Amino acid sequence: MNRKVLAVPYAVWILGFIIIPLCFIFGRAFTTAEGAFTLSNIFAIVDPLHRKALVLSLELAFLCTTICIILAYPLALIVRNSKMKSSGVIMLILIMPMWMNSILRILALQMILSNNGILNFVLTSLGLQPLQIINTKGAIVLGMVYDFLPYMILPIMNSILAIPQDYVEAARDLGANKFQIFWRIIFPLSLPGVGSGITMVFVPSMTAFVISNVLGGGKIQLLGNIIEEEFMTTMNWNLGSGLSVALMVFILITSFAFGGGEKKSEGGRMLW
Repeated sequence: MNRKVLAVPYAVWILGFIIIPLCFIFGRAFTTAEGAFTLSNIFAIVDPLHRKALVLSLELAFLCTTICIILAYPLALIVRNSKMKSSGVIMLILIMPMWMNSILRILALQMILSNNGILNFVLTSLGLQPLQIINTKGAIVLGMVYDFLPYMILPIMNSILAIPQDYVEAARDLGANKFQIFWRIIFPLSLPGVGSGITMVFVPSMTAFVISNVLGGGKIQLLGNIIEEEFMTTMNWNLGSGLSVALMVFILITSFAFGGGEKKSEGGRMLW
């Protein structure tokens, strides 16, 4: 009974800030401005402009997620093999950027990458050619990686650190080399963390619009930008809701495809 009482604030939060807004979005998505039922708002996702934005969003999100995995996995292995004091310092360095507002971090990155920014100032001072990075897809991907990398590092690191050292020692006693230990023990047991990291990075990358507005200069339209414009500029909330629902369904399908086999992780072990 006490547990039910303690769960009341959480239930109120879920009802007020998740269920009711979702009902509002779904209600708008399946109706016209006059209130008539329609599916045109949902199927607007297949229009050439929206389909192009969806494909571009998927492309950049996939690229961002891949880069985050490539950067996060070796770092997690380094932390596992480092001393306790060193691992604490590394964790602090990883968490510190998350204490700052994400928009401020993106604006700081814009100052570094802009044509007259810090990076080109350093390059020209060294007699090198300046780089045209700002307002490109590369700048958007760099901003996504910079913003979402900690969300890939932490679950992978937790998963790798949870692997008992006894497993590694037993494999060494049986004659396994470093590659075999990694491929047969560490990598399979760390897949739950990889799956969680993919979900935590891929989903916000697909729906991001602030990063593309700031680092893309509004020249590169992702689906998140189009949805934001429908709500804030054209005030077509029905179409914006329909695109949001279609994107939500697409993200759910993609997330299940990435982590459908993972059911439970316990003590560094995967249960299927």
